[in-house]
Amino acid sequence: MAHNDKILIAGAGGFIGGALVALLRKQGHRNLRAVDVKPFEEWYQRFDDAENLSLDLNLKENCDAAAEGAVEIYNLAANMGGMGFIEHNKALCMLSVLINTHLLQAALKHGAAKRFFYASSACVYNADKQKTFEAPSLKEEDAYPAQAEDGYGWEKLFSERMCRHFREDYGLTTRVARFHNVYGPWGTWFGGREKAPAAICRKVIEAKVAGKHEIEIWGSGNQTRSFMFIDDCTEGIQKITNSEILGPINLGSSEAVTINQLVDIAENIAGIKLKRNYDLSAPKGVNGRNSDNTLIQKYLHWEPSTSLRSGLEKTYRWIFDQYMARERGEAGVIRESHLAQ
Repeated sequence: MAHNDKILIAGAGGFIGGALVALLRKQGHRNLRAVDVKPFEEWYQRFDDAENLSLDLNLKENCDAAAEGAVEIYNLAANMGGMGFIEHNKALCMLSVLINTHLLQAALKHGAAKRFFYASSACVYNADKQKTFEAPSLKEEDAYPAQAEDGYGWEKLFSERMCRHFREDYGLTTRVARFHNVYGPWGTWFGGREKAPAAICRKVIEAKVAGKHEIEIWGSGNQTRSFMFIDDCTEGIQKITNSEILGPINLGSSEAVTINQLVDIAENIAGIKLKRNYDLSAPKGVNGRNSDNTLIQKYLHWEPSTSLRSGLEKTYRWIFDQYMARERGEAGVIRESHLAQ
């Protein structure tokens, strides 16, 4: 793809979308159309040399306008957040199906799109396969028989199928990645939509600054997850988009940890130890989930490789600076996200 070809990044005002725009610019691409529903001042990263549009992509006419002339489309736009958000906003999460449907239709209508990337999630996986704390490594076929996360996971699974059938029926080149817990600087860290790494960092910072060395943890702390650093995520998006991988594929770290171990790492970075208070009534998600990277290694000879310790340290430092700036009442502090992360 030539550097002057138009690329559409939907959800560009969010965490992953903003990071992808930054990477594309670094690579020399200058014909970028960045779209998000949020007003510009709430975008996490915004670049003046991109074509920035504030549009609600739930609406078909806005998807038509956004996709016109684009040879490559990255759909990262969706209503989502951490477990606390998706468990209490199931209908809102499912309405994101409108975005992907309308963008796929727009890609066909304008006939320009050579590649269409869709950001799916590990929340599509069968819940029965995630009942143990031993961090079962989920293979791509484990999404079926379907028993996805209620609301958010079902929307993602349906949209994966939509991409498949647009490829099979209409010849649109679609690629799908199932994200496993993406984190890093420039992400949501407060307000209810943040995911576990950012939430733990913020809670540790709050405890350290306040001198009250206690932390609340949702669930027993024995839940297992893997967490992928943002740089690995954006690199993987590009590799998958430009590959010949037809079906949905895992994009995540295979380094599984418990939530308690995640807190251990954050405490070590902060240089403190905290009393842990476990809220067993809080949303906690499935008991165990890890990314099986057999397929991505086979097809790309690559997998996310940033260690959790390294990535979390960068994330902690960034959130600490944001937290202190907010405490001082400084302008320009990152706001809560309202669209895709």
